[in-house]
Amino acid sequence: MSALDDLFARCRGEDRAALIAYLPAGFPSYQVAVQAMTAMVEAGVDAVEVGMPYSDPLMEGPVISAAHQASLDAGTRQADVLRTVEAVAATGVPTLVMGYWNPVHRYGFARWAADLKKAGGVGAITPDLIPEEAPQWLEACREHDLDPVFLVAPSSSDERIAVVGRANRGFVYAAAVMGVTGARTEVGKGARTLVERVRAQTPLPVAVGLGVSNGAQAAEVAGFADAVVVGSALVRALADDGVDGVRRLSAELAQGVRTPDRS
Repeated sequence: MSALDDLFARCRGEDRAALIAYLPAGFPSYQVAVQAMTAMVEAGVDAVEVGMPYSDPLMEGPVISAAHQASLDAGTRQADVLRTVEAVAATGVPTLVMGYWNPVHRYGFARWAADLKKAGGVGAITPDLIPEEAPQWLEACREHDLDPVFLVAPSSSDERIAVVGRANRGFVYAAAVMGVTGARTEVGKGARTLVERVRAQTPLPVAVGLGVSNGAQAAEVAGFADAVVVGSALVRALADDGVDGVRRLSAELAQGVRTPDRS
């Protein structure tokens, strides 16, 4: 069993969803990003996605896109992403990289997988990659015992969901709404239906992302999903209120997933 398998088994035993939180490496600096991610863990986050800054993050809304650019402008490189993974993994929580494929392709599939594993990473989420175009990446993940995570969306066919379910390890990332990332005033209405469709195709846990911004929304999603993924709201908290803001929001979200709304 992987660290993610262990995490989801523990959360099932506690009758709750897991909380997976995202921040980009190097924003606003390497040191502050690590401090913020550590604060998330201390506040109750169960797993961390370390964002790999990229110049053309097609899925991201304005908050995360601006953070990516600021990180790149500050000089963040792949080595800094891996250093961030190492620092966060040292807290004891499963740590993944969330990254677009072009930088990994340039780095080299096998080399990236080896270095990610060496840094303590447990896997990678690749939002712009599909399993059919990833044979070398999947082989590298098998060789280094990493969990590859691909995405599904409300527009995904049942056949596409089945393909992702067979390729993924750890969990399936379900993008709850169509469009770019960003905190929203309400959870996408199709999220529950998408989770049901995924569960019909794979036994893997389903993590719902895109849109959650507060504890009440986290509790709502925790009522029907295996994990709640939060990114934009935490990036905004870091930009507006620093590490303390991230800590406060993380604690609120952690309370939400621990009190799921199953109404």
